[in-house]
Amino acid sequence: MNTPPDFFSTQVSEARRFYLNLSQSSEAGLTVACGGCEHSSTDYAIERDGFPYHCIEYVIRGNGSVRLGGRTHSLRPGSIFSYGPGIRQNICTDANEPLVKYFVDFSGTEAANFLKRHGLKSGSCRQVFPFNELQSLFDEMIRSGLRPARHAPEVCNHILECIGFKIADSRAPAKDAETLSFDTYQQCHGHMEEHFMRLKTLGQLARECHVDAAYLCRLFSRYDHESPYKRLMRLKMNRSAEWLLQPGAMVKQVAERAGFADQFHFSRTFKSVFGLAPETFKRLR
Repeated sequence: MNTPPDFFSTQVSEARRFYLNLSQSSEAGLTVACGGCEHSSTDYAIERDGFPYHCIEYVIRGNGSVRLGGRTHSLRPGSIFSYGPGIRQNICTDANEPLVKYFVDFSGTEAANFLKRHGLKSGSCRQVFPFNELQSLFDEMIRSGLRPARHAPEVCNHILECIGFKIADSRAPAKDAETLSFDTYQQCHGHMEEHFMRLKTLGQLARECHVDAAYLCRLFSRYDHESPYKRLMRLKMNRSAEWLLQPGAMVKQVAERAGFADQFHFSRTFKSVFGLAPETFKRLR
């Protein structure tokens, strides 16, 4: 039986991590070994001379830096980098804005070519735009990896291939990506990502971000593929789906935990996101 790998960092304040087959695969194609999402602690610092797997790391919040093979890159939301055997890594967080990042470790005969083919060869770093473009795929990989299902490894392998295509298709930051409007969007999105379970309305989000609700919608229309309200509900429903999979979970209790006073409103919202009612979701899973 597999045990959690010893290279999982302990310098985290929160983490969702899964591990599948930790033996380094020499089979054709790609084989996902493990992955997850980590909230770095303020003293997070990783230094390695190499790594047994090929790895992709993807920043969704916070700031920091990574040094790969002698070259240093700044990390911010949307930064994505890769490394593997023979690549020295030094990853550090900004103590004032700790990194929150996804990762996936994988092997296989196609691993190195997979990275190169999708524009992220081992030891490189680039920017994804919009910065949350890959988040839903990583979330689905984590859900699949944590689920005790027979085909979980195959599902994770296919999700990794989809991540590769999305990396290749992600457009470079627009000319004004560093202007005030884009910075405001990043701040609003980061606030949503951190407080989505507490937030209930678009107006509440706008007030806490000190912007007008209409302007907030324009920012998301310009830099994102979802409205701020739809994104907020998707975050809530993703977390609710995880709670529904817990033994003995009841829809009414999950609805209340997610901030919905009306169970029927919760069920309608859940169905609008996933295409099926929460009761059906529980029964199928």
